[in-house]
Amino acid sequence: MTLRIAFQMDPLPGLNIAGDSTFALMLSAQARGYTLYYYGVNDLTWQDGRLYAMAWPVAVRREVGNHFTLGEPQILDLGRDVDVVWMRQDPPFDLSYITATHLLERIHGETLVANDPASVRNAPEKLFVLDYARFMPPTMITRSLGATRKFLETHGEIVIKPLHGNGGKAIFKIGRSAENLSSLMEMFNGAYVEPHMVQAFLPSVTAGDKRIVLVDGEVAGAVNRIPGEGEIRSNLAVGGTAAKTELTPREAEICAAMGPELKKRGLIFVGIDVIGGEWLTEINVTSPTGIVAIDRFNGTDTAGMIWEAVEGRLALG
Repeated sequence: MTLRIAFQMDPLPGLNIAGDSTFALMLSAQARGYTLYYYGVNDLTWQDGRLYAMAWPVAVRREVGNHFTLGEPQILDLGRDVDVVWMRQDPPFDLSYITATHLLERIHGETLVANDPASVRNAPEKLFVLDYARFMPPTMITRSLGATRKFLETHGEIVIKPLHGNGGKAIFKIGRSAENLSSLMEMFNGAYVEPHMVQAFLPSVTAGDKRIVLVDGEVAGAVNRIPGEGEIRSNLAVGGTAAKTELTPREAEICAAMGPELKKRGLIFVGIDVIGGEWLTEINVTSPTGIVAIDRFNGTDTAGMIWEAVEGRLALG
């Protein structure tokens, strides 16, 4: 199948091509003979019932510092000129991101958007996961210092993080002494208008935080991310180390529980995070990562699996 793919993504020059999942998807698509276009979220324009993007034809290669070539820019009618739009810009999940999902919904029935924009909007990582609270560690969503103090008294050590953060940014551990808790909550309440996620600290995070990738609801593979020395954050973007891993029975149960719903919602590429082989913490649907490390350890082709799922959905209409 020959497809025309438009990637709505972060600036190409800044990609870390050694581990970037979007770049891996682009390489795989190019190898399959697809035509690729590149544009940013700010390049969208809606007019007279049509959604357009100023986009560049792009060729990619695995050469550091010389990893892409752009053609002449052109205006694409995203409902007529392409077969698939991949929404791959990183969070924050802010009004710009939400507006883009509303605009991309306008081409529903004409062009496949992956992941489905309405489902992305309705499934922010740290809120969608609440549908599976039975698999989560003790969790609270709040702006209340008093409620957080009581939660800390109950659980001894806690972690506080932004509700719509990403990449391991602004994650803080608070110990039994509650030192700096009031200052931290004051800072969070000043920086964010939404409430924050508070969870019981899981000591097992020192053994890793597992990223499991699901493709159209099916497990494609997993990688364990081990925190660096003196860190509780295991994200590869903040110094975590990737390691080969397998799924535990509990993790397989979690994936089986959510797989059909992910498929139903049109969430083709999803990454979930599980600590200690049993505690689900996030469901990443906006711009999940991890496929490069998974394929390196397992000899798999997750990008190819994703494109097979895309072709399958297009064949079904």
